[in-house]
Amino acid sequence: MQKLVLSQSLGQRLSPQQIQFIKLLQVPTAELDTRIEEELEINPALEEGKEESEEDNYEEDYEEEATDDFDIEDYLHDDEAGYKMQGDGNGKEEENEMPIAMGTTLNDQLMTQLGYLGLDEQQYKIGKQLIGSIESDGYIRREINAIVNDLAFSQNVNTDEDEVESVLTKIQDFDPAGIAARNLEECLLLQLERKFDQSEVVKLAYQIISDCFEEFSKKHYEKIVKKLNIDDESLFKDAIDTIKRLNPKPGGSGSGAVKTQFLMPDFILTNQNGEQLITLNSRNAPDLRVSPSYSEMLKAYDKGDKKDKKLKETVGFVKQKLDAAKWFIDAIKQRQFTLLNTMQAILEYQFEFFREGDESKLRPMILKDIAEKIDMDISTVSRVANSKSVQTEFGIYPLKYFFSEGIATESGEDVSSREVKNTLRSFIDKEDKSKPLSDDKLEKLLKEKGYMIARRTVAKYREQLNIPVARLRKEL
Repeated sequence: MQKLVLSQSLGQRLSPQQIQFIKLLQVPTAELDTRIEEELEINPALEEGKEESEEDNYEEDYEEEATDDFDIEDYLHDDEAGYKMQGDGNGKEEENEMPIAMGTTLNDQLMTQLGYLGLDEQQYKIGKQLIGSIESDGYIRREINAIVNDLAFSQNVNTDEDEVESVLTKIQDFDPAGIAARNLEECLLLQLERKFDQSEVVKLAYQIISDCFEEFSKKHYEKIVKKLNIDDESLFKDAIDTIKRLNPKPGGSGSGAVKTQFLMPDFILTNQNGEQLITLNSRNAPDLRVSPSYSEMLKAYDKGDKKDKKLKETVGFVKQKLDAAKWFIDAIKQRQFTLLNTMQAILEYQFEFFREGDESKLRPMILKDIAEKIDMDISTVSRVANSKSVQTEFGIYPLKYFFSEGIATESGEDVSSREVKNTLRSFIDKEDKSKPLSDDKLEKLLKEKGYMIARRTVAKYREQLNIPVARLRKEL
C-alpha cells in the first residue's frame, strides 16, 4: 500500500547569478574578451560603451518578479552610472597594462618570454643560443655539449652542461607547451605536466609515456596494461585519448611562422617606492552597459495599455534580457573583486618572495591558507589559482606556482616543498652517473640537510620533477 509522507530537507542551490560568476571566475583574461562577445551576441540588452545619462541606467535589483506586477521605476533609474570594466585605475595608467604581444614567428615569441625571466647576462646568452637551436617543429635536436661549444666559440661564453640544462628547463616552461623538447617523449611529458587538473586520467597518461613510451609508440596497448597493472579499461582508454590529443609539433607546421598569440597575465605587480602594488590587467573587459533602447521599451510600456496581452509578453522578454545584462555585469564586477582580493592575499603571504624573487623565500602555502585569509571557499581560491598568472619584475608566474605543502625541518620549522624539490634536484644533478643515488640515499642526504622526509615522499617528489629512478639514470 502506498503512503504519502511529508518530509523536510535542507539543501543548497546555486542561483543563476552564482553559476554565472563561478564560470566567469575560471576564465583567464586572455579568453575573457571571447566570453563577453558571446554574451553580447545572445543578449541585445547588453552593449559595449559608457552610460550617456542616468535615464539609461538599470536598477541594481535581482528579485524575481511576475511580469505583470512590477514597478517601472525600478528599471529606469540607477545611482551608479553603469560599470566601468577596465579596472580600478583613473584611466591614465591603463595604457601601461596592455597584454604582452607575442611575435609572429616562433623565435620572436620565445625571445619575448625569455625577457621576463630576469636572467643575468650569461644566462640570457645561453637562453638565446638555446632558442636559436630550436627547429621549426619546436624541438632541440642539437646535443647539449655541442651547444656548450657553440657558446664558447661564437659568444665567448664559458659554461657547462649543467648550466645550459638549467636554462633549458626554464625555456621548456614557455608557451606553446612542449617547446624545446629533445624528443617526442619529453615533448608529450612537458605538455601533460601543464594540465591543471592532474586528474587520474592525466596521471595515468603521464605514467604511460614515462614508463611505456616504446610500447605506446608501437601501439602495444596490451603490454602497457600488463606492465602497469591497469584494471580500469575506461580509465586507460581516456588516458590514451588524452595523449593522442597532445601536440607532437609544438612549433607549428614547420614554416617557422606562427599565429600571433598573447601572453596575457591577469595581474600586474609593480614596485612603487618600495611598496608592492597589484592591479588587474586593463584588458580584463571593455566598458559594458545596459542598452538605453531597452530601457526606452519599458518607458513605452509604462505609457501603454497594461491589459494588452502582446505588450505584456514583449515586456516580459525585455525584462528577462535586462535582468541577464545586469547579472552579467555584476558577475564581472564580482570576478574582478575576487581576483584582486585573492592576489592581494597571496602577495601578503609570499611577501618575501615578491620583494626579492628568491625561490627559497617561498613559504609553505595551501589553498586553505588563502581561503581563510579572504574568508572565501577553498573551491573559489582554486578556480582563481588554476588559470591565472601574475607579471612581476622577475617574470610571469602562474598563481599555482606559489602553492606548496609544508615540510618539517629538524629545527621544527616548516619549509616549502618547492625548496625540498630544488635540493633534491641539486643532489641528482651532482651525482656520479655511474653510481646514481637511490631514493634511500637521497632520503638520508635530505635528512642531513635538516629535511624530515620519508623515502616514499622522496619518490613522489622525484616523479613530480620528471626524474627517473636510479637504475634508469645510470650511465656507462
